[in-house]
Amino acid sequence: MPGPGYRFVGEEERENVLAVLDHWSSGRETFDAPEEGVWVRRFEQAAADRFGAAHCLGVNSGTSALLAALVGLGIGPGDEVIVPGYMFVASIASVLHCGADAVLAEIDESLTLDPADVRARITPRTKAIMPVHMLGAPADMTALRALADEYGLHLVEDCAQAAGGSHAGRALGTIGAAGAFSLNHFKVITALQGGFVLTGDPRVFQRAYSFHDQGWFPYRMDHGEGHRLLGMNLGLGELHAAVALAQLGKLDRVLERVRAVKRELVERIGELPGVRRRTLHDAAGECASFAVYVFEDAGHARRTADHLKVKPLLESPTHYYGSLPALTAFGRGDRSVVPFRAPGALPPAHCYEPGSLPRTDSVLGRSLALATGVSDSYLGAGFGVHAGSSSIEVREAADTFRRAVLGGGPAR
Repeated sequence: MPGPGYRFVGEEERENVLAVLDHWSSGRETFDAPEEGVWVRRFEQAAADRFGAAHCLGVNSGTSALLAALVGLGIGPGDEVIVPGYMFVASIASVLHCGADAVLAEIDESLTLDPADVRARITPRTKAIMPVHMLGAPADMTALRALADEYGLHLVEDCAQAAGGSHAGRALGTIGAAGAFSLNHFKVITALQGGFVLTGDPRVFQRAYSFHDQGWFPYRMDHGEGHRLLGMNLGLGELHAAVALAQLGKLDRVLERVRAVKRELVERIGELPGVRRRTLHDAAGECASFAVYVFEDAGHARRTADHLKVKPLLESPTHYYGSLPALTAFGRGDRSVVPFRAPGALPPAHCYEPGSLPRTDSVLGRSLALATGVSDSYLGAGFGVHAGSSSIEVREAADTFRRAVLGGGPAR
């Protein structure tokens, strides 16, 4: 069961999907095109209300959400966007496909952007900072918001793994200029596929809408205020929106259960020598999808991982910048790996070589993630518990982890 929302799928989702099919059936004799976007619009309104945003745009994936948000903000060729070296590949790919350059920055033991390193990487070309709320926990949005305000930069929040999370009482995705969310099956809530964008800026929303739906103005109007773009077709489907709406109504219940499971697991594990829990910038605002432990010694982390048959976070193939060979090639000047960029070999603008972020490499090499809501062995969280785990199962997982840590300490 990959994500907690998946476990909570039930009659509400089924009823909504059947309502969509019934609506289509009743309108199939319509002479012109059938009414479109009824459930998408319902989901968008509900999500905007739930998170406290002025605008919500449903799209077909979290990657499309990032693209639409960047386009909405006018980010393109010549611009730089600062992105953490620990993310999901879509965070970097969305920037590069917009024609902008992704500037990699270090993370700290929160596994999110280190604000001090972000400051050091700001240049006259910097247009935005993209905090990625990795593994369900918020980045240091107080510091990053202050940096963005100081330099006049956009904050684009990648909230794919953190739907329902918050920082200092504000919903993630509403602190920056735009927030991008995913609804795939590994996320807090799911529609099996899909995503959405939140923004408080009507001009950002208009541009994002136009880009995601063939250049239309909201909501499929021929005329309006703003920029008419030559758009794509990235919209959220009605069936996925129907499932997403039901899941959104369960978000608080999902978070309550996942947080309770994580709290019980962490309490049962207790304190252990040579290891500590990840830094949390807002413990009350994390989604609690994972319990991350940072070891003092990489060898100790490796031995513990081997015992549990998992891997340190450094070995997450599409989440660690050093494991993206196409990105490395792009940094060396090969533009063919990013379609639609200028062809041919060009002088490299930025370094994407493995090892170029030593602090990130060190933290990830010493970190293990235990599943508490999301189970994803590809990411590294192939051991742990889930939203449906009993207290007995939680205790067994805690005992297993304790034995692995205690048995994998420094060699004597």
